[in-house]
Amino acid sequence: MGTTVFERQRPAASIVEHSLAATRQSIFWLDDLAAPPSRAALAGTHDADLVIVGAGYTGLWTALLARRRDPDARIAIVEARTVGWAASGRNGGFCEASLTHGRDNGLARWPDEIDALDHLGEQNLDAMGADIAEWGIDAEWERVGALSVATEPHQLAWLDEWMQDAAARGESGLVRLDAAQVQASVASPTYLGAVFETQSNALVHPGRLATGLARAAEERDVRIFEHSPVRRIDTSADGVEVITENGRISARKAVLATNVFPSLLKRNALMTVPVYDYVLMTEPLTDEQRAAIGWNERQGLSDLANQFHYFRQSADGRILFGGYDAVYHYGGRVRAAYEDRPETFRTLASHFFTMFPQLEGLRFTHRWAGAIDTCSRFCAFFGTARGGKVAYAAGFTGLGVAATRFAGEVMLDLLDGIPTERTSLRMVRERPLPFPPEPAAAIGINATRWSLDRADHHDGRRNLLLRTLDALGLGFDS
Repeated sequence: MGTTVFERQRPAASIVEHSLAATRQSIFWLDDLAAPPSRAALAGTHDADLVIVGAGYTGLWTALLARRRDPDARIAIVEARTVGWAASGRNGGFCEASLTHGRDNGLARWPDEIDALDHLGEQNLDAMGADIAEWGIDAEWERVGALSVATEPHQLAWLDEWMQDAAARGESGLVRLDAAQVQASVASPTYLGAVFETQSNALVHPGRLATGLARAAEERDVRIFEHSPVRRIDTSADGVEVITENGRISARKAVLATNVFPSLLKRNALMTVPVYDYVLMTEPLTDEQRAAIGWNERQGLSDLANQFHYFRQSADGRILFGGYDAVYHYGGRVRAAYEDRPETFRTLASHFFTMFPQLEGLRFTHRWAGAIDTCSRFCAFFGTARGGKVAYAAGFTGLGVAATRFAGEVMLDLLDGIPTERTSLRMVRERPLPFPPEPAAAIGINATRWSLDRADHHDGRRNLLLRTLDALGLGFDS
């Protein structure tokens, strides 16, 4: 088996240990917020026109878009913990136009509508930025684009193929950088080339986006109840009832925006699995450290491996560095104990200093993790239940910061029952294959992880398992 650059150029263990010595298990994006408002738990009986379960991005966008459609509707959100505490407050803040976890994934699954999906994704990202500005949300929105960097020689051909495909379609906004050009932009000895996507990506402060959306919703008379786990959803002749331990909301319609957590619908019980992603955040860089790496255009970055890293700068000059390990735990449960994984944080720190050896001595202040709602087609799926009174979206697979806004539009379209360009998409009409029950789920997921790692060590060559998954429409290579 071959080696990767992160094995060939591994930093000394003492550098890694020093960098992690003062790290605390805490989410930087949430620590960086002002004290949130105190919101009451749901108690007693309430009525609404629309009730939304979940106060992450999906639920909050849906509430605001519903208010735009109907200024007089009674809208309520019920949240198990607090606004944005789960995936919406823990992600890297990358807002990608793609609705399909990359064009290749969308092209493989829905080739006849990929152009429409591309257009709708770009339209959605533009609208996201416009909404943030209209509602006065201080989310540190930066339309800076993204660099996809090659760190192994075989990945250079992938960059060339990407550019050739884009040129054949007349796509603009992509710039191919050779080794000298990419290192002039971001100084890393591991970078052999890159594609710079100048228009299709933005960055955002995840915590500020979540709390800003919640503030905007409340200013528009959306009620948000926190600390209110929903136990079940019942159906009546006139609508639905969302029931918590101490209260209930009767509504004409409901939206389920529960992300990675167990669905309130039996039909979705096996549609997603929680896969844990891990992140480090550095202390603010000094002027000398910043000069050593350049990165003056502040693009988001990721590499091209199957087990890829993603990294970006914060407004106060830190570097977020995450990815690589994607860990599934037997039984598919979401547990706080899974968030502290020392071996993964050591691996991330080691890879960071391979990528940026000139930053030796830099410390990490924060480490955290979160569960990604992974589905078998690697992008969100949608649907209705209870006679069209309930709509749901889930399965964003780690690329939902922008796609959750699109999901809100789709779910409201579905509840309205009026065909739109969005609801006519096969992507919206089709459901992915469910995951098998245990122990088959753990065996299959971990075998796939092993195979993806093996491909990274063999010039990207995919083994029989990965080729079989590709043929079945279950393959993943980003």
